[in-house]
Amino acid sequence: MQSSERAPLEPAYFPPVPIDGYELVDSGAGWKLERFGDRLLARPDPQALWNRRLDEREWSRADLTFERDEAQPGARVPAGIPQGKGGRWKGRDRSDWVLEHGPLGFVLKPTAFKHVGLFPEQATNWRLIEEYGERFGGQDRPRGQRPKLLNLFGYTGAASLVAHRAGFDVTHVDASRTTLGWVKENLEASVMPPDALRLILDDAFAFAKREVRRENRYAGVLLDPPHYGRGPKGEKWQLEDKLAELVGTIGQLLEPKSFCMLSTYAVGYSPLSFWNLFSDLDPGGADVTIEAGELVIEERSGRHLPCGFCTRWRRGL
Repeated sequence: MQSSERAPLEPAYFPPVPIDGYELVDSGAGWKLERFGDRLLARPDPQALWNRRLDEREWSRADLTFERDEAQPGARVPAGIPQGKGGRWKGRDRSDWVLEHGPLGFVLKPTAFKHVGLFPEQATNWRLIEEYGERFGGQDRPRGQRPKLLNLFGYTGAASLVAHRAGFDVTHVDASRTTLGWVKENLEASVMPPDALRLILDDAFAFAKREVRRENRYAGVLLDPPHYGRGPKGEKWQLEDKLAELVGTIGQLLEPKSFCMLSTYAVGYSPLSFWNLFSDLDPGGADVTIEAGELVIEERSGRHLPCGFCTRWRRGL
C-alpha cells in the first residue's frame, strides 16, 4: 500500500495590518481585550472560543467593559442589530476620544451596540486602497480629475478618509444622518476640510441604481453591508435577498480598470460563496483577479481572531 503526504491546510485570511495606537491584547472565553489609544476595552466576541492567555488581573484593568442587555420581548433596536445585542459600557470614562493613525484621526465612541466606530481588521483593505491610489496616480491630479471611489454603507468613514488621502475623489453613502455626522467629526479630527468627501444620506442600493441610470462610473467601489437594515425612507435591506442584485449593479458602475471590495460580518455564508458571486461580474475576463478569505486581527501572542469575510475583485490592476 502506498501512502501520500498532504501539505497542511492553512486558514485563508488576509494578512492583518497594524493600526497606530491599536492592539488586541488578549482574547478568549467569548471576549476580547483591546487597546485603542490610551483606553483598554473588554467586549464580547463569540468567535473567541479558546482560552485566554492573560489572567483575570490583567483583564480587570480594562477602562471600559461592555455588558449585554437581555433581549426584551417587543423591544425596538436599530436596523441591522439583532434582538438582545445591545447593552451598556461600564467604566471610569465613557466620553469620546480620538485615535491617531498617521495623519488621520478617528473619533471613537462607546456605543450601545459594543462598537466604537472603528474596525481594525479593515486596515488590510486600507493598505490596498493606498496601493491602488498610487497605481492610479490620483495624488498628482487636482480634485475633480482624480479617480472616483464609491463607499456604500460607509459607516463612520475610516475607509473614505484613507481613500481621499490616497488620491481618490470619494462619494460616501450611508442611510444614517447620525453616522454621517460622525464622518464629519472624523474629517475634523484628521484636519481635512468638511467638503473633502461627498457625503450622501441615502439608501445604498437605491443610490447605486440611480448612478447606473446617470451613467456614472467609478475606479473603485467599497461595500460593507449589514445583514439587515433600512434606508432613510424605510427601504428594506436583507443581505441574502439583495446582495446578488447589488453586486450586479456595481458591475455596471466599474471602469474598465477598477476594483471592488466586499466586507461582511455575522452572515451564514462561506468566502467561496462570495467568490462565486463576484465571478459573475466579468466572466471569462482575461485580466480579472478575485480573492476571498477572512479578515482577522492579531493579538500580541500571534494568535488571530476572525472578524468577518472579505472578497476583493479587480480588473486591469
